[in-house]
Amino acid sequence: MLAVAVVAGMTTMALVAWSYFGWRLNRIASALERTLETDEPIELRETGIPGERRLARAFNAATGAFAQTEARATHDRLTGVANRETLLATLTNEVERAARHSKPLSVAFIDIDRFKQINDTHGHNSGDAVLRQLAGLVADSIRTSDMFGRYGGEEFMLILPETTPDDAVGLAEDLRAMIMQEPLRIAGDQSIQATISIGIAGGRGSELQLDMLVDRADAAMYAAKSLGRNRTYLFRELDEGAQVRKSPISAERRAQATAIGQWASDTATQALASVLAPQPHHRGRPSDMIASLATGIGLEMGLPDEEIERIRIASLLHDLGKIAIPEEILDKPSQLTDTEWQAIGEHPRIGQVILEQASSLREAIPVILHHHERFNGGGYPHGLKGTEIPLGARIVSVADAYHAIVHDRPYKAAQTHQQALEELRRHAGTQFDPEVVEIFCAIYADAVPPDGLEEVYRLRERARGGLDHLEAIPHEHPIEVTPPQRRKARTREASG
Repeated sequence: MLAVAVVAGMTTMALVAWSYFGWRLNRIASALERTLETDEPIELRETGIPGERRLARAFNAATGAFAQTEARATHDRLTGVANRETLLATLTNEVERAARHSKPLSVAFIDIDRFKQINDTHGHNSGDAVLRQLAGLVADSIRTSDMFGRYGGEEFMLILPETTPDDAVGLAEDLRAMIMQEPLRIAGDQSIQATISIGIAGGRGSELQLDMLVDRADAAMYAAKSLGRNRTYLFRELDEGAQVRKSPISAERRAQATAIGQWASDTATQALASVLAPQPHHRGRPSDMIASLATGIGLEMGLPDEEIERIRIASLLHDLGKIAIPEEILDKPSQLTDTEWQAIGEHPRIGQVILEQASSLREAIPVILHHHERFNGGGYPHGLKGTEIPLGARIVSVADAYHAIVHDRPYKAAQTHQQALEELRRHAGTQFDPEVVEIFCAIYADAVPPDGLEEVYRLRERARGGLDHLEAIPHEHPIEVTPPQRRKARTREASG
C-alpha cells in the first residue's frame, strides 16, 4: 500500500509539474505571438527554476534581436530616424488615408545648406555629427502624429498628416528658426552654426498623389536654395492658363544636363558659350546682344560691379538649358503641344543643373533659373511674384524679350524697335518689372547697340575678371560702343 501511495504521489507531482511547465510554455508562446503582432517587444521575467530562467533569457534575447533587425530595416543607421523606405511606405498610407477621409496632408523636404562645405572644411566625421544632431533636434520638436526621416544624403523628409500647406509653413519656420539658434558640436569644444532650406507641398483628399507630393516638395526645396538658402518655400500652382507646369525636370534630361555640366566645368563660360553658338536656334549669338542690353540696364540702375558681372554672365548663358531640348521643338514653325511646352519649360532647371557642376559660375544660377518668371506670378519654374524674383532675372527677362520681339522666330515675324518698346510697356506690371521696363525704354529710346561681345567688354564701367578670356573670340565686325552713364547708386535687392 505504501508503495502504491508513493507512486500515486509522484505521479500527481509529475502531473502538476508538467501542467505548470505547460502553463509557462503557453505564456512564452503568447508573449511571442504578441511580439509578432505589435511594434513593441514583450519581455519575460527571468524567474522560476533554472530551466525556466534559461528559457526566459533565450526568449528575451531573441525578441531583442528581432527588434534590432527591424530597427535596422526601418531606420537610418547614422541618425536613428526613419529611413527612405519607411518614409515612402508611411507617405503611401497617409495619402490613402487623406483621400479616404478628405483630409489635408503636407510634405516638407529639409536640406542642410552648404553641407559639402562642412564636409570639406571639417571632415566627414564632423558632417556625420551635424546630421545626427540636426536629426535629433527635429525629431524631438515635431508632433507625435508626424513622421520624420532621412531621405538621402543631407536631405530629410517630414510628413505632416492633417496639416494644410499654410500651416506646414508655420511649423517649418519654427524648425528653421530653432536650427539657426542651436550650435552643432563637431569636435571637442568646437561648434558650427548650420541653416536649412525647406520646401513644402500639400493638398487635400483625392487631389493628393504620392509622386506629385514628393516631386513638388523637392522642387520647392530647390527653389528655397536657389533664392538664397535658409528659407522656407511653399510650392504654388501656376496661374490658370499658363502653359508650363512647375515640376522637377525629367530624369533623362537631368542626366543629360549633369553630364554636360561636368564636361564643361573645367573650361567654364568659354566652353559653355562655345557650345551655344552652333545651335540652330542660337544663330547670330543672341546672348551677346542680350548681355549688352542687360549690362546697360544694370549700369543705369547703379548696381554694384559684382552684381553687373553676375547679370552679364547669366545673360550670356541664360538659355544654356536649351542644348538639352530637341531642335525640332526649338525650331518648330507651328504651335507647340502641351508636351513640347513642358520640354521648353524645363530649360531653366536644366541650365541650373549644368551650372551646379561648374563651381565658378554658380552665382549666376538664380538669374538663369528665374528669368522666365513673370512679375504677376504666372511664370515658371516656381511662380515667383514681384520682388521675389531676383533682380538680375527681371533685367534679363526684359532684355531677352526685346531680342525675341525684334528678331524673326519660327512662329512670328520680327517687329520694329518702337513696336518692341510698346510691347514691353504693354506688359509692364504683368510679365515684366515696371521699373526695369521704364529704364530700358529710357536708355534705349532711339535704338540699341548692335550685336557683339565687344560692346559688352568695352563698357567702361564693366566689372573686371570673370570671362576676360572670351575677348579673344573673333568677330567679323568689331564695334566701338559708348555705354550709358552710370546712375547714382541706390539700394536695390540683389539678384542672387
